[in-house]
Amino acid sequence: MAYRINLIWDPDAAVWVATSDDVPGLALESGSFDALIEKLHFAVPELLQLNGVTSPQVRLNYSTVRSDVVAAYG
Repeated sequence: MAYRINLIWDPDAAVWVATSDDVPGLALESGSFDALIEKLHFAVPELLQLNGVTSPQVRLNYSTVRSDVVAAYG
């Protein structure tokens, strides 16, 4: 089964935040995108197991949003 994970950049805290409607209880953050992905590889299967979902394989589909504001020079 595939689970959608939302990854959003929080510019105020300077961290990536992971949440999911498919994985109850998922709320992780990290200053590094790659470190957050690594955390998800361990946290999602654990959370699913705690929620009574058992599967030999878990597919994660990431949806990423990052916005930046830059100065316009003219």
